[in-house]
Amino acid sequence: MKRVVSFDVFHFSMAFLLFFSCGTSNNAVVSPAANQGIFDFASRTVMLNNGVKMPILGLGTYRLTPAEAEESVYHALLDGYRLIDTANAYMNERAVGRGIHRSGVPREEIFITTKLWPGDYEDVARAIDDTLARLNVEYIDLLLLHQPYGNVAEGYRGMEAALKQGKVRSIGISNFYEKKVGEIMSIATIPPAVLQVESNPYYHQVVMREYVNPYGTVLMAWYPLGGRVDEHNTQTLLFNEETIVEIAAAHNKTPAQVILRWHLQTGNIAIPGSRNPDHIQENISIFDFELTDEEMRRLSALDTGSGAFDFSNVDEEMDFGSFGTRDFNDQE
Repeated sequence: MKRVVSFDVFHFSMAFLLFFSCGTSNNAVVSPAANQGIFDFASRTVMLNNGVKMPILGLGTYRLTPAEAEESVYHALLDGYRLIDTANAYMNERAVGRGIHRSGVPREEIFITTKLWPGDYEDVARAIDDTLARLNVEYIDLLLLHQPYGNVAEGYRGMEAALKQGKVRSIGISNFYEKKVGEIMSIATIPPAVLQVESNPYYHQVVMREYVNPYGTVLMAWYPLGGRVDEHNTQTLLFNEETIVEIAAAHNKTPAQVILRWHLQTGNIAIPGSRNPDHIQENISIFDFELTDEEMRRLSALDTGSGAFDFSNVDEEMDFGSFGTRDFNDQE
């Protein structure tokens, strides 16, 4: 199997220098474990920097209605998915919980990721209890701060406390850019296991990958197939990209399957979303082929360095207080 992103000796040395040169200004510490950060294609998992194993391919539920989310989660779990991604702000956590319980798959086999909204960063304990109740589970496998705004320090400390209490197994951040990741690392006693960001063959996120690698933080790609909300309709462009179409034909696969396989061989956890059972099945059928080194190089050459969203350009002082009054419990 092809080598993927790993926490090698070079990066361990960089991490050692980084942590001990930062003194008290950086509390995050990583003790690399064997096989940490290496994607195991046999088990379809990666070991995170806290020793927890996480599936490398999952189902995203962004923009799915409760009815759609329940059905998609149900079909995905029956098709062999074991990672489900949702968020407080998606307003479909109750439905995700229903889909999980309908599937009959044991809870311990399922890895649930969800995210806290900035309005709740100063009341994380209550927000987590509400989230657990909506999902109808006793713990969350991965909890993320959804956006890099608001009181991120208080939010992160709250997640660290929840991890120690056993309500959460792993913690991380979503949509954080370099400056904000640095702020988290300066106060963290437990480094984020995952950084969830937009990524696809047009937007590799090379800078962020290199920035978080010394901490053993793994990238998780949302919009892994490109989005349909930006003016260029990235997904359609990618599915018709000549390089991707040619590689797909060579493997008798679809463009979506080639793109998802590229993510995994790059070292990105991928969470494609879909409400179509056929597409859900298609997206997980990527473990029976492998992209060559030359094909990976051709796909890497597609990187433009920019995506549909730039969170670093949003006003950092924006008021998320109004979001705190939103009732995330008011969902089907």
